[in-house]
Amino acid sequence: MRMFRPKSLHLTLAALALATPLLSACGPERPAPTIAPSKPPEVTVGPRIVDQAGAYRNFIDRVSAISPSFANGGMVAKAVEAGSAIEPGQIMQGAIAYGAIVALEDPTFVEGVRAQAIGEVQRQQLADSLAANPYNVLAIRGSGEAASRVALVLAEDGQRLYDAGKAVKQSAYDVQRQAWSKAEVANRTGRLATAKSLSAVQFDSDLAETDLRAHAAGRRPAGGPVEAPYSQSVVRAVAVAAMAILGHAGGMRNETVGAVMQDPNIGGCARMTKLNLNQCLAVSKPYYEDIFCLGQHIMMDSGRCVIRAAGQKEPFEPRFVPTVRPQTPAKPPVRRPAAKKK
Repeated sequence: MRMFRPKSLHLTLAALALATPLLSACGPERPAPTIAPSKPPEVTVGPRIVDQAGAYRNFIDRVSAISPSFANGGMVAKAVEAGSAIEPGQIMQGAIAYGAIVALEDPTFVEGVRAQAIGEVQRQQLADSLAANPYNVLAIRGSGEAASRVALVLAEDGQRLYDAGKAVKQSAYDVQRQAWSKAEVANRTGRLATAKSLSAVQFDSDLAETDLRAHAAGRRPAGGPVEAPYSQSVVRAVAVAAMAILGHAGGMRNETVGAVMQDPNIGGCARMTKLNLNQCLAVSKPYYEDIFCLGQHIMMDSGRCVIRAAGQKEPFEPRFVPTVRPQTPAKPPVRRPAAKKK
């Protein structure tokens, strides 16, 4: 026998079916899924960054130590060769690489980067964001302090090189009192060819990452703090440091990191320094003129480029006026008493 349900019963069942999801939605809220934090990766500083930073560090320390006390042509030739032994563009990229290592010594910045990206997916997204636009690093807590430190350290390096070059340039005038300085430079053509070839070669560094980290940790630059806006080189250095903290600046990412380390604003400064040096050596004849080329173009001009990369005020001398060194007065002749006539 077929059973019939009242129409009202059908409506009641339908209403209950519709009400069930609504009732469940009104229940207690479920917590949103969270991203489980993973252990922060080790700070990864790739070999490219280490080599560039080490080459820069070697250049600054070696060339700033050139003494203006020249005694013969061989000392001048050796100094010119030492100052030419790096590609100028590598100096500027090395400044950014070394700046990145300096930024890694700021604990607030390191913790800020790690707090910004707590999982591998977030770390990848942040690293991609920095590669696309290095200025995104300035949104990370502690980036301003890190950028200020980088700017002060690079400016200090550049000023030290500039001041040493000024002393060498002064000696180009002082040494002219010595006969050897007026002799023509031996093998002028070969000397110029050697300087060109040395300044066209990329050099690897023998400094290890631990050496560079220790050196950067010991820096206590005077002045500051440096306020925004920061130079491109400084921002790019801090961005590379952030990528290293994220574990995304290792050897497998050389191409990406290399693009971040390119600052077009200082590339022209390095190229002009090299051009002016080659032109100076091409017309230089006596040794004192080689000393001038060394002091002005290898040292002072390179120092000015590093200061520009730091975003700090460049030293400017509209006309170099050498200091007049007083000559040692000649001793008066000894007068002997005339012999008495017998």
